[in-house]
Amino acid sequence: MIIVGLGGILTDAACAVLRDGELLAAVEERKVARQVSPGVLPEAAIATALEVAGLTPADVNCIALVRPFAQEIHLTLRSRFPSAQVVMVEHHAAHAASAYYPSPFDDATVLTLDRDGDFRSAARWRASGNQLHLEKDLYYPDSLGDLYSRVTELLGFNAGSDEHKVQWLSTADSGEQFLPLFEEILGGSEWPCINRSFFDADRLSQGGFSEKFYKRLGLEGGEDISATLRAPIAAGLQCAIEAIVLRMAGPQERLCVAGGLGMNALLISALEKSKQVFVQPAAGNTGTALGAVFYAWNSVFGQKKRASLKDLCLGPSYAPEEVKQVLENCKLHFHYAMTTDELVERAVRDLNGEKIIAWMQGRMEFGPRALGNRSILASPLNPYSTENLNIYIKHREPFRKFAASVPEEMVGEYFEAGPNARYLATVGRVRAPYRKTFEAAVLGENAVRVHTVRQEDNPLYHRLLHAAGKATGLPVLYNTSFNLFGDPLVCTPRDAVRSFYSSGVDALFVGNFVVEK
Repeated sequence: MIIVGLGGILTDAACAVLRDGELLAAVEERKVARQVSPGVLPEAAIATALEVAGLTPADVNCIALVRPFAQEIHLTLRSRFPSAQVVMVEHHAAHAASAYYPSPFDDATVLTLDRDGDFRSAARWRASGNQLHLEKDLYYPDSLGDLYSRVTELLGFNAGSDEHKVQWLSTADSGEQFLPLFEEILGGSEWPCINRSFFDADRLSQGGFSEKFYKRLGLEGGEDISATLRAPIAAGLQCAIEAIVLRMAGPQERLCVAGGLGMNALLISALEKSKQVFVQPAAGNTGTALGAVFYAWNSVFGQKKRASLKDLCLGPSYAPEEVKQVLENCKLHFHYAMTTDELVERAVRDLNGEKIIAWMQGRMEFGPRALGNRSILASPLNPYSTENLNIYIKHREPFRKFAASVPEEMVGEYFEAGPNARYLATVGRVRAPYRKTFEAAVLGENAVRVHTVRQEDNPLYHRLLHAAGKATGLPVLYNTSFNLFGDPLVCTPRDAVRSFYSSGVDALFVGNFVVEK
């Protein structure tokens, strides 16, 4: 049975393909089309996902479509896939399915948290075997995601896209100053009941907070937030969110998480302190495409076999002939490494020479995080890595740190990290002997974004890390996503060339091709 899942239609559209319980492909529209129109059928993602899976529309048995979407989408799909049954999947059910079915648990609590997915903002499910049972839910405007977005705007960022900046900013403060304020806003019960007196519907900017809120900050209404208050506000919010989500999760030890708040790595790290946690790593609306195919396979068609997520490298890859054509069309000089040994040796040589490299290999990752196939890499031993990566290449705030990739079998030597570090979905801690070594990547009190790399997930990247360790004694590389200026991850060789020449990256490795400036 072949199932195509479509999710995030109104905001972050994506397509996933499942065949007999095996996930073959998952692609976001924004990555392949680059320019998108929200609310329309994600044509590029569908075409690419089917091509990667080696299928045609005539092969598809079921289309699993996640709400909300415009009515014409359903009609178009009926004509585009004439042999397929169309199944509607509720938004939070798709989130729940995306988190539970690929998890390692046979039974668990599932918590889905977002802003207002189809008007619902949170839900708790009881999962067992191949079934999901709704226990409790929450509706907008009682929404943790909405509060987080309001604070994002209050602090001068873009609501709906920059919430991750508030998360990382929060690591610069304990949160004690404004934690009571945000606890009062959220209400004192197990689940949030937002106190609307802290909001002003007539104030259309800066998050729409009321005079009452500003007075609690010690400010006049509408006054700009000073630099000294930004981190304390962010930290107070983060601490309050972590506390209430733990209450919402209930007593069950095993917990699965999805929805936009599942992208908050600090929240996942806080939950891991007392629970066994699996977070669906593409937890936002794009991940509902995964949930759609899992839900249809297990809940609609009653299949007992549960799909495995394995790695997230589910997008397209490019043959050497395709890469060569792009490089030649751009009239670029390049070197072709004849063997993998030569490729890895050259990359290690550049990294040890304090160069920053772009590393584009294999299939594109699904989700916003680079896991070693669309990455910008630097050596932690490079004393200028922080300045070069953040200021001259990524052009972003200094409080936004990059990840540290390490082979899974060696992570314990350098870091404390949970299983969700496999997908960069949590935060670890630097072990005492190496705090000076990784000082540039540290968040707050010795926290660091750890990325554990399994050989079976990414053999080439795993090999590169070991080669770096053999050359320097440190099998760790700083890893940040290969994209610039708010663009999505690069997808094609042409995307890679464009980003390479628009940045301060020193060398580009695309497959076995190497381009240097």
